[in-house]
Amino acid sequence: MLPSLGPMLLWMAVLLFVPCVGKTAWLYLQAWPNPVFEGDALTLQCQGWKNTPLSQVKFYRDGKFLHSSKKTQTLSMGAATVQSGGQYSCTGQVMYIPQIFTLTSETVMVQVQELFPPPVLSATPSPEPREGSLVTLRCQTKLHPLRSTLRLLFSFHKDSHTLQDRGPHPELCIPGVKEGDSGLYWCEVAPEGGQVQKESPQLEVRVQAPVSRPVLTLHHGPTDPAVGDMVQLLCEAQRGSPPVLYLFYLDEKIVGNHSAPCGGNASLLFPVKSEQDAGNYSCEAENGVSRERSEPKKLSLKGSQVLSTPTSSNWLVPWLPVSLLGMMVIAAALLVYLRPWRKAGPLPSQIPPPAPGGEQCPLYANVHHQKEKDEGVVYSVVHRTSKRSEARPAEFAAERKFYHLCRGEMPAAQ
Repeated sequence: MLPSLGPMLLWMAVLLFVPCVGKTAWLYLQAWPNPVFEGDALTLQCQGWKNTPLSQVKFYRDGKFLHSSKKTQTLSMGAATVQSGGQYSCTGQVMYIPQIFTLTSETVMVQVQELFPPPVLSATPSPEPREGSLVTLRCQTKLHPLRSTLRLLFSFHKDSHTLQDRGPHPELCIPGVKEGDSGLYWCEVAPEGGQVQKESPQLEVRVQAPVSRPVLTLHHGPTDPAVGDMVQLLCEAQRGSPPVLYLFYLDEKIVGNHSAPCGGNASLLFPVKSEQDAGNYSCEAENGVSRERSEPKKLSLKGSQVLSTPTSSNWLVPWLPVSLLGMMVIAAALLVYLRPWRKAGPLPSQIPPPAPGGEQCPLYANVHHQKEKDEGVVYSVVHRTSKRSEARPAEFAAERKFYHLCRGEMPAAQ
């Protein structure tokens, strides 16, 4: 009987030993390749000690059931991604006649490394270029140093269509951009022969087109407006990248402004308060690229005449009465200033006979403005003196000289 007890004791020892060391010595998990990159074919293999056959193999990731197989000990994960990483383990059944044991492997950390970061698309010189300029789109990324021998291919897209298929060039040139080239651009990068492809975030390109010359329209009643009526100014530039700022002018003075964030027209509504609201109105459109001014439109009010541009003759009209008044004041001042010089006595051939009694008559000054074709202003002095002044010819000669000077004549030589 003792010889027959030997095999039984040996199996009992094995059965006692397996539960204690089964997790570490009898079953283990392998993952390859190592290191693993994006796009690599990730494979997991659950193995028993000394290739002991396993059955009912199950795989777990981060403690959650992943896959099971009754016969195979290998699990293909396909092309690895960054999300494929995690804590992996496996379980399997080992048969030790007459018993079957379920063993569990140690946890293996699988970390999938990034082959290249997502690309970034940029526009040079700016994502808001001026119309007609050259724009270069550049798709930028970099391979991992351990996989630097791979070849990357680039493609460019706008909205829902492809601008350039996959190729080795990371740049795309767009010469003479137009307003229609505005839109959302993005690029895609993939290694040659690989299964990894990454897209860049979308880049909005807004081509800045200059504004066209705006058109100003005046809206009021069927006739010229009067004080108290409402007038609307409507200004519109047919083209130009928004936002557009509109300025309204009366002659050269800004009377209002309005912004059009999405383009289109702008209006200014105001009541006529006085005749000063009449004149030449215009508007200006500006969008940061260019600035254009409309043709002026004249606004006339009922019962008033507004001159768009003063002429030389019109300019003289308001000054004519002022000029005449000034000349009259100057002439009167000269007469008053020179009056103390006058002595009693008649001017030869100029003074009428003296009044009875020899009394001197009051002095009269008359100023007469000639027409434009005449030479100047005619002044006349009328007075009466007594006979006693006839004996003083030298003083009369002085008055005669003054008389001729006032008429703009040169006195005769004595």
